Amino acid sequence: MAGNPAVNSGPAKRKLAGYEFYREVLGSPKYVVAPMVDQSELAWRRLSRRYGAQLIYTPMINAKACRLFIRSSFFDLDTGEEGDPTTDRPLIVQFCGNDPDKLLKSAKALEDRCDAVDINLGCPQEIAKKGKYGAFLQDDWDLIYKLINILHVNLSIPVTAKFRVFSTVEKTVEYAKMLERAGAQILTCHGRLREQRGQNAGLADWAKIRAVKESVSVPVFANGNILFQSDIERCLRETGCDGVMSAEGQLYNAALFSAESSHSPSSLALSQHPRHSDLALEYLDIVKSLKTRTSVSAIKGHLFKIMRPALSRETDLRERLGKVVIKKTGSYADGALQPYVDICLEMKERMDRDAKQAEGKSLDELGTIDEVTGFRVLPHWLAQPYWRPPRPAASVGE
Repeated sequence: MAGNPAVNSGPAKRKLAGYEFYREVLGSPKYVVAPMVDQSELAWRRLSRRYGAQLIYTPMINAKACRLFIRSSFFDLDTGEEGDPTTDRPLIVQFCGNDPDKLLKSAKALEDRCDAVDINLGCPQEIAKKGKYGAFLQDDWDLIYKLINILHVNLSIPVTAKFRVFSTVEKTVEYAKMLERAGAQILTCHGRLREQRGQNAGLADWAKIRAVKESVSVPVFANGNILFQSDIERCLRETGCDGVMSAEGQLYNAALFSAESSHSPSSLALSQHPRHSDLALEYLDIVKSLKTRTSVSAIKGHLFKIMRPALSRETDLRERLGKVVIKKTGSYADGALQPYVDICLEMKERMDRDAKQAEGKSLDELGTIDEVTGFRVLPHWLAQPYWRPPRPAASVGE
């Protein structure tokens, strides 16, 4: 196993670790929003916190761009809004990379703007393969050890790691133990293999996540298969983990982590699945209120996901949404986003109309069951998860 790759020349500082860090700094979070490129940006973090998210990760930052990332498109240091102790915490900044020194330099630039730094060991995309980061580092354990340990030794805040499982429980557990030895103070275990992505994503393996949890002494977050509120408690129960992390499930329904209600089942469902047009308008209001500029691609991506249940029906609005062009220099506060606002307002008018026509019927009466997955499909005016249709079985000879 690799040794200590760096020596901290500065004075020794006591920093909280493991469960002490999890409880005293992060506040014992159970509901965690995943790092998502161009999607877990500041505006989305603001919205997510309003709907129950207790810890959020930034979009991934590539440590190779350490001299370039301190810009509004990565992490805006100028406005002071990102990482603000009163409005953007708890916050973990995620990096990817394969050079320990560059990773440390990048993390040092942001260590006073977040509560911890996370290393991405789970990205399965082709760009990660070409850049040799994410899940494509998982065969180089010595390098991974160095990446984690240099941050553990030299940062004033903890380092955490998010990773994918291997094909066997035994190798997955040994991998997790190595990450802990290197200095990771929280582990997020995504219960899918590196090869499970896109239409081949399949289900996450909670049994492997449970094995990881039982093998390490630091907090563990479970990632995978979180679509509905009911999945959260079931995942915590079956894995024994300290929290659940959601990516796509939370993107399609920002209220996924809304607190459980003591009210009727109908009002409970509505608090966890609000009207998506209202969520879209609320998100745009946040975007307009910030000094930190939200990328146009992030805005459009969020609107397509939030309102997806109705966009397949309201095809004219879908077409208009796709054609909107916002100038990069346009001021959001002065009306540059009005084309998006107009589309969302029209969607709201149509969804209010459809909901009114269904008055008197319960959600159980209005909902249906997807024949392929068995998942519940809610009325099209409500925010709800999206799942990719399973890949068709190959024909004989293919």
